[in-house]
Amino acid sequence: MYNINMFRSALLLSLVGLGGLVQAGVPPVDMETAAQLYQEAAIREQVRASLGSMPAQIRKLFQGNTSTPLTDAQLDAVNLAATRAFRIDVFDAPALSAFAANLDADTLKKAEAFLETDAGKRMVAADLKLASLSDADADKVMNGDISAPTTAQRNALFDKLERAERSAESTVQILLTMGTAVAAGTAVGSGMEPGPVEQRARKSGEAGRQAMEENLRESMRRYLAYGYRDLSDADLKRVLSFLQSTEGKRYISAYLASLGAGFYAMGRRCGEQLGESLRELAMAQLATESDEQAQPAPKPHP
Repeated sequence: MYNINMFRSALLLSLVGLGGLVQAGVPPVDMETAAQLYQEAAIREQVRASLGSMPAQIRKLFQGNTSTPLTDAQLDAVNLAATRAFRIDVFDAPALSAFAANLDADTLKKAEAFLETDAGKRMVAADLKLASLSDADADKVMNGDISAPTTAQRNALFDKLERAERSAESTVQILLTMGTAVAAGTAVGSGMEPGPVEQRARKSGEAGRQAMEENLRESMRRYLAYGYRDLSDADLKRVLSFLQSTEGKRYISAYLASLGAGFYAMGRRCGEQLGESLRELAMAQLATESDEQAQPAPKPHP
C-alpha cells in the first residue's frame, strides 16, 4: 500500500505540506490498542525496509533544486543529516500517535478482523515485499519493464484498488510533505524563519499536485498489479470490499496520517541538522576568505 520508491522522481518536482487528516468529532483510540493494529498492518516494517535509500534521495533533492553545484563538503553534510534523521526510531512515535488519533473503535475492530483473514494477511505480506524492492526494480515495475500476467478483470480490480487505497494521491501527499519538512527544517537550522519557506513550498506544490497524481496513476496500478500478483481475484475483491467500506476508508485515512506524520518528523530533523551544517560551512568559508584578504600582499622582488 505504501511506496517509498517514488521519492526519487517525485521529490524533485515540488514541495508542499500535508493537510491535517485527523477526523473531526471522532474520538481516538488509546495508543496501546492502536499499536496492535499498527503492528498487524506492518507499517513500521514497511517504512524500515525503505529507509536505506533515503540519503541518496535527499542528495538528489538538493542537487535538483540548486543552480550551483554542491561542494563535496556540502554533499557530505546532506548525506550525514539524512542518515541521522531517516531512522525508524524518529518515525515511530509521531506515526503511531497520528495513527491512534485517526482511528475509532469501529474502524479498529473492522480493520483487525480484515487483517486476520487470509486476504488481509496476503495483502500485508505483499505490501512488505513491495516496500523492500530496490529503486531499480521499482522503476522497472512502474515503467512496465517487469510485470505479472494479468487479465482484463484483474486490471479493472487494480484500477478500483488504486483509487480505494488512494495510492497516487497519498504518494504525492507524503512525498511533498517530506519535502516541506526538509525545507522548513533547513530554514530553521540555517537561522531563517520557516514560515515563508513553507508558504512558498505549499503554493508551488498545490499548483502541480493534480498533474502529479494523474501522472502516477498508471504507474501505481502497475505497482499494485505486480505486488499483488499472488493474490487471487477473490482475494482482491475481499480487499476492495474492506477498503470501500466506511471503516476501510477511515483506516486508509489513519494509515496515511501515520505515514505523513512520521515522514514529516524525519524530514524536519534532516533539514534542521542539514541547515546547521550548511551554515557552519558557509561561516567557515567566509572566515577563510576574510583571512586570505587580510594577508599582506607579497613584496615585489628587487
